[in-house]
Amino acid sequence: MSRPERLKVGVIGLGDIAAKAYLPALAVRPELELRLCTRNEEVLERTAAAYRIERRYTDLGELLAGGIDAAFVHTATAAHVEVVTALLRAGVATYVDKPLADNLDDCQRLADLSRERRCSLFVGFNRRFAPVYRDCLDPNTSLVFMQKNRVSLADSPRRVVFDDFIHVVDTLRFLIPESEFVDVHSIVNDGKLGALAVRLARGATTAIGAMNRNGGYTQESLETHGPGFRRVVHDMAGVEEFSGGGHRVQRRDDWMPVHVQRGFEAICTHFLDAVSDDAFLDPTDALRTHEVCHQILRAVEASDQRR
Repeated sequence: MSRPERLKVGVIGLGDIAAKAYLPALAVRPELELRLCTRNEEVLERTAAAYRIERRYTDLGELLAGGIDAAFVHTATAAHVEVVTALLRAGVATYVDKPLADNLDDCQRLADLSRERRCSLFVGFNRRFAPVYRDCLDPNTSLVFMQKNRVSLADSPRRVVFDDFIHVVDTLRFLIPESEFVDVHSIVNDGKLGALAVRLARGATTAIGAMNRNGGYTQESLETHGPGFRRVVHDMAGVEEFSGGGHRVQRRDDWMPVHVQRGFEAICTHFLDAVSDDAFLDPTDALRTHEVCHQILRAVEASDQRR
């Protein structure tokens, strides 16, 4: 079945991530007819006016009744299950911010519903589409380190692992396909996870991810190693390359928009192209990332209980 000339796309939830990363990437696309939906009327009117978007909704049912081809879900994690379930049951191809849900059972149910309805369910792991991270894909990579640190943000283990550390897990799985969870070291005080380090492996290839929630500054870095090379990426922008005894430094183009640098433009294009082509985006690989997070959470909780 061919799609209409303009895709009718709902954007559900208009918080920071929608404002900073997605609307700048979506609102400039002439082939889209955007429809905004949030319960906050003030935010709805302000955002719609800024992007000159006419169709505005405070109720998901009314948005669905108007008919949409696809949806981007940027609501709080707690609302994902209800919103995504309604979209899939209505046959709407769905893009949802990570995580699908904060527990594996709900993630599995959403993935099953997607496959049962043959309706795309795509999780927004934007780092897979960030240009500097895609440049790190190399079959000769043997060792990967990734850090994603925060300042004074120790929180419940479940929230840290599923809402933030999941980006580290998915990036490691992207760079080392088919890697499996091996072990974890964590620091939990008064029920709050302050730091953790996780090791994944595939054969002799190792991937290590770490996060300090009580760090001195907010920072993300990625380091890959292989025969004769080392590559270091700082905050998805600056890159250092070491090979043959030499050292080369690259930095992001000053004019590159953040939503391009961090992969949001490319990931939106990937999803929307699939919708236009009536291609089914299977959630199985994204579900596997959530399964690894579930394993990490269980290990963290078990370690805390032994203390």
